[in-house]
Amino acid sequence: MQELIQRRRNAGFVGRRRELDAFRDNFGLPPEDARHRFVFHVRGHAGVGKTWLVSRLEQTARQEYGALTARIDETASSVPEAMAAISEQFARQGRELTAFDRRLATYRQRRHEAESAPVEGGRQGPSTGSMAAARAGLAGLGLVPGVGALAGAVDPVPLAESTDRLRAALSSRFRDHKDVQLVLDPVETLSPLLVRELSEAAAAVPWLVLLFDTYERLGPLLDPWLRTLLTSEHLGVLPANTVLVLAGQTRLDPGCWGDLADVVAELPLEPFTDAEARQLLTAKGITDESVVREVLRLSGRLPVLVSTLAENPGTGGDPGDPSATAVDRFLKWERDPVRRSAALAGALPRRLNEDVFKAAVDDDAAGLFGWLRSLPFIGDRDGAARYHDVVRAPMLRLQRTTSPQRWGAAHTRLAETFAGWREAAAGGLDPHDGWRLDAWSGPRLEEWYHLLCARPSAALPGALRDGIGACDAGPAVARRWATALVEAGEDADSDAVRAWGRHLVEALADERRRGIDALGLLLARGGLDAAARVAALVVRGWHRRSVEEFDGALGDFHRAIELDPGNVRAHFGRAVVHRATGEFTAAMDALDRVDALEPGSTWVQRERGETCRRAGRYEEALARLDPVIEADPADHVALGSRGQTKMALGRIQEALADLDRAIELHGDYTWALLRRARVRSTLGDTAGALADLDRVEALEPGIPGTLGERGDVHRFAGHYEEAIAEYDRALALDPGYAWALGSRAMANEALGRRAAALADLERAVALNPGYAWAVAQRERLLSSGDSPEGGRNDGPV
Repeated sequence: MQELIQRRRNAGFVGRRRELDAFRDNFGLPPEDARHRFVFHVRGHAGVGKTWLVSRLEQTARQEYGALTARIDETASSVPEAMAAISEQFARQGRELTAFDRRLATYRQRRHEAESAPVEGGRQGPSTGSMAAARAGLAGLGLVPGVGALAGAVDPVPLAESTDRLRAALSSRFRDHKDVQLVLDPVETLSPLLVRELSEAAAAVPWLVLLFDTYERLGPLLDPWLRTLLTSEHLGVLPANTVLVLAGQTRLDPGCWGDLADVVAELPLEPFTDAEARQLLTAKGITDESVVREVLRLSGRLPVLVSTLAENPGTGGDPGDPSATAVDRFLKWERDPVRRSAALAGALPRRLNEDVFKAAVDDDAAGLFGWLRSLPFIGDRDGAARYHDVVRAPMLRLQRTTSPQRWGAAHTRLAETFAGWREAAAGGLDPHDGWRLDAWSGPRLEEWYHLLCARPSAALPGALRDGIGACDAGPAVARRWATALVEAGEDADSDAVRAWGRHLVEALADERRRGIDALGLLLARGGLDAAARVAALVVRGWHRRSVEEFDGALGDFHRAIELDPGNVRAHFGRAVVHRATGEFTAAMDALDRVDALEPGSTWVQRERGETCRRAGRYEEALARLDPVIEADPADHVALGSRGQTKMALGRIQEALADLDRAIELHGDYTWALLRRARVRSTLGDTAGALADLDRVEALEPGIPGTLGERGDVHRFAGHYEEAIAEYDRALALDPGYAWALGSRAMANEALGRRAAALADLERAVALNPGYAWAVAQRERLLSSGDSPEGGRNDGPV
């Protein structure tokens, strides 16, 4: 049915023949032909028909040329969400990207888990390379999104220090290596998987076509990623039979696209010519010259309005009436007052489904959703109906200015409706977790949008306070919250709401900063009360901890505790930061305070045991972990920690039993699988160790640390060439993986390649000057070269 309907619509498609012909002709040119274009850029003002043309281009590619297609718009608020949209749409066409989907699911799960996962790292100044990379990120270059006008206000030194500390942490084997890498840099991890599966899909079809609508909003997020895919093998090799379509209101950023003119075909769109507009009207049966002139005058020949007015070609009225507007005209020609009212009320929500429509309109219009969907200015995006902006904006303005009281009441009613849906979705959910659940956060965003439209000044303080929870849930959720403020400010014509939204969107542009800068704005200018300041400081502290701004994190937690001495999350944050920086006594003191606030909590005892393990106090760690496991034999995290502790004490069989039990309880517990692989390797069970690592790779493909572990298993089995091959694979994914360089050095030494071993160690120490094990091995080789091979390359675990 959908295909037949689309064919009928396509049969009535008028205009844009030049653009369609250029797109079609390109499929007749092989990718090797210098005339072939890999990117089409559709550009023009709102209402000029960009989305209409993009839809037609997609249908042309799919139906006429057998292409797999995916269309992404501004609802994708990050690169991972854009990748997810591509995968979802390919799956609907019968091509599932299985490995990518599995890794994406892991990313979504681990993103939350990583919020409270400890991170190791030392304190040292930034390297020259990291300073350059940080400044490049602030300028909007490379793979790090820029921060726009905030660039001059953000110091690159903390970013560079964070980069160095993170690299150092990733150079050693420790508990959160893969989780932190995945959560803080999902683009680097997910993109190679996506590209690999796109290549497999491209081998089975003539073309892949990826279309990005509303690119004026997507560009700041996607430009660096798409440029890298087009010009570098860093994220994988994009199949040559891929065509991109970018559609937006503005020109492409010359800093990103300026040197790619030979692969980009520009398709600038202007309003219909007089002849094109008349052709459409004739196709609709409108030939009366007075009506044609009136439609052309009202529409400005914008395709969306020409289409709308063509569907409602009234013949009465004075065409020179100065009060006539596009809204007046296409509503005046609908004589049914119930339908007229429904069309206006339906414009109030940002997105429509039947339930939202019924909440927006009067009871006697509740059955008109099907009629509304048939109107030419209503489109579909992500399964929801949406008014075209050119039509919706004047409808909203008309209602806001005609009757402010009715406007406020209508938005208040919609806010109450979304609040009810949010409360129903929450169930017994902890309010702290609400923003992380789409079924809760979606209605919450619409609730705030309507409250801000109804009473901008009164609702703004509450919306800002609630944004602390959105920032806590991560940058993608926070950007959706900030965008809701921007749109509410525009639609309610509130300078204050609009300005706050724009400042927050800008502050959230760099995903690596998570929400630190946005929270800084709220703390500085948000008028927060004491409780909200505590919440903002705690969330910012945890985000600073996640990017290894340890001093800033401790400062935030300290100020939060000054305001609220009983805040458990702040005290626990201090413990995690102190543990990550090796200040184990301070970490234990902070955990003592948590225990006093929540006496008898087993999770606190588990964290004490883990802290003792990290400090090398293994017997004390066992004394703390044993009661935790006795109280809850199903605590797989405590079992894993105890297993690793027993491994350090040389109690290998007991360690194996704990890790076996942890994995039995939680089959995808990759941390325990990696540790069990080490135990099995120590016991000489090479096949068992490799089997564990196979499971890790199946659960989390493309992780350098897993390949490094495989290298170690082969090395300790005496399979040095196989070990080097695995280390090479790991370093191809992460050239800064110092631990793999150190281990490869030992394999090279065992094969008599002393110069290669020294070169690897030199590079490892250059990457991480605090890498004591590598420093010791380098000194050993330089001093004699006659000592036995350097043994296991152990870092903090």
